Amino acid sequence: MGNRKKHRIVEYTKTLLTHSGLIIGTIIMVIPFVWMFTTAFKPETEVLIWPPKLLPENPTYQNFVELFEQAPFFRYFANSFLISTVSTVSILFTSVVGGFVFAKYRFPGQSFLFMLLLVTAIVPFESYVIPLYTTMVKWKWINTYQGIIAPYLIMSFGIFLFRQHIGSTISDELMDAARIDGCSEFGILTRIVLPLCQSAGGALGIFAFTQAWIAFMWPLLLANQKEMFNMEIGLTMFQYRFSTNYSLLMAGSVISVIPMIIAFVTLRRQIIESISLTGLKG
Repeated sequence: MGNRKKHRIVEYTKTLLTHSGLIIGTIIMVIPFVWMFTTAFKPETEVLIWPPKLLPENPTYQNFVELFEQAPFFRYFANSFLISTVSTVSILFTSVVGGFVFAKYRFPGQSFLFMLLLVTAIVPFESYVIPLYTTMVKWKWINTYQGIIAPYLIMSFGIFLFRQHIGSTISDELMDAARIDGCSEFGILTRIVLPLCQSAGGALGIFAFTQAWIAFMWPLLLANQKEMFNMEIGLTMFQYRFSTNYSLLMAGSVISVIPMIIAFVTLRRQIIESISLTGLKG
């Protein structure tokens, strides 16, 4: 009886320490976002006061008004939304098709191609940005949406993720049963594979949308006109040579973060709803 009580105390202590660590970590991660949100409503005179204060003494929404008056932020927002949406749709499509092919079909050179795909996933973008830029120059895609979106249309990690997910979730017996019933390969992909890949699709969709939304280096190289800027480049307009307007910068940052939060909440719900769709394992 004493050992059981001692075991419960140990387990309770472990649980308490674990949850305490998680709460502390959560607070540390949330504080910058809270500071960003409150600073967006501070007058410029309150931003640099010492000691700093978390909440504004005279909150104002004028920062958001000036944000759109001093820069075409509607255009920047639309550019970012277009780039992120097209990139996410393309990555999801190519990933599910590529993952399905690598997981369920056998063809000469399959292992070599898959290993080559994995190698490209670990190559840093900075190592091939120069040849990629010269290619865009030859194609006359500078200052164009297709040039900015091009590097974000396919994701090696997405193909790898779907290949692993499809291989472990969808059995060959299920596909054979569908073929016996007269289902085509395209029908198997759309009627069986896609419904059973919603969880992986939701996770990849969050990652792909976020990656394209926060893109900075490549749009900075391709976009030489203000009309082609995305949100990340547009925010730099409030960073001057010798100073920074933190009130407007934080206001723009708040607007920039909202779509990523919406994408996360929407696709997260899809992941939870698809937990029951696990397929057959043989």
